[in-house]
Amino acid sequence: MNTSTNPSFIAKDEFELIQSATDYSLKRADNGWISGYFYQCEITSVFQPIFGIVAEKTIGHAAHIRSSTNDDAALWPWQVFSLAAKDEQLVDLDRLCRAIHALNYHFNHASKTDRLFVDVHPRLLESVKDDHGRAFENFLGLIGMETSRVVIEIPVIVNRNWKLLQHVITNYRSRGYQIAADYSGNRSDWMAELGSLYPNFVRIEANDLVRHEAITALVDTIHRFGANLLVRDIETSGQLAAAIRSGADYLQGNLLGKSTHAISVIDRLPVSETSRNF
Repeated sequence: MNTSTNPSFIAKDEFELIQSATDYSLKRADNGWISGYFYQCEITSVFQPIFGIVAEKTIGHAAHIRSSTNDDAALWPWQVFSLAAKDEQLVDLDRLCRAIHALNYHFNHASKTDRLFVDVHPRLLESVKDDHGRAFENFLGLIGMETSRVVIEIPVIVNRNWKLLQHVITNYRSRGYQIAADYSGNRSDWMAELGSLYPNFVRIEANDLVRHEAITALVDTIHRFGANLLVRDIETSGQLAAAIRSGADYLQGNLLGKSTHAISVIDRLPVSETSRNF
C-alpha cells in the first residue's frame, strides 16, 4: 500500500476564501490538511481505502473522524457526537465533519475520479425533514467537487424505518449522490422492495457474510438490481477469501488497508491469485 500525494493541496489563500464563505470553524495545517472545531474538540479526517476487484485498484475511500481535546486527549466519534445534545447542534456537527472530509479528500488526493464514502448520523436524517444533502451539495459546489463522486452511507438503523429510508434515498439521489446501504439481515425483502430506489452499494460485514446461509441468492439479488456488493471490516485472510468467493465487487477492511491520516491506496490484495478461484 502506498500514499497518494497531490502537489496542488489547498493553498492558504484558497482555503481562506472557502472559509470566509462558510460558517464552519476550520484550520489549515502547513501541509494543507484541514481540521475543524466543535466546542473544545478538534476534528480531522482519516481515510480507509476501498478496493475494486474487477478494476484491481482502489476506487475510493471511506472517511471517518478523529478528534482530540485541547489537552490532546483522544475522543471516540460517539463521544464527540454526545456533545451535541440538541438536534440543531447535531446537524451542525455532522455537516462540519462531512465538510472536513470533502476538503481533505478533494485537495489531498491525486485522483479526481475516486469516490468519497461518508456516513450521516441517523438523528440528522430524522431532524432534516426535506432536501437531504442540499447543504452538503452547496459546500461541494464551493470547493469544485461533484456530488456524483460522493457516496452517502445510510446508517443501518434506518432500515427499520421504511418511509424514512425511501425518503432519504430519494432526496440524496435527486442531487446526484450515490447511495450505500447496509444489509442487516433482519428484513430480507427490503432491497427488492426499493425497486428504482435500490442503493448503488450494499454493504455487508465480513463476519455476517461468512455466517450467511444464502449468500449466493443475496449477491444475485444485489447484482440483479444493478447494485454492487461491498464487503467491509475484512480482518482475516479467511474473510477475504470468503468475500472473493461470494462475488463481492468491492472490499474494505484493516487487512487491506487501515484508516490513516493520509490518502493511501491498495497496490494489491494480500492473497494469492489461486485464492480467487475458491
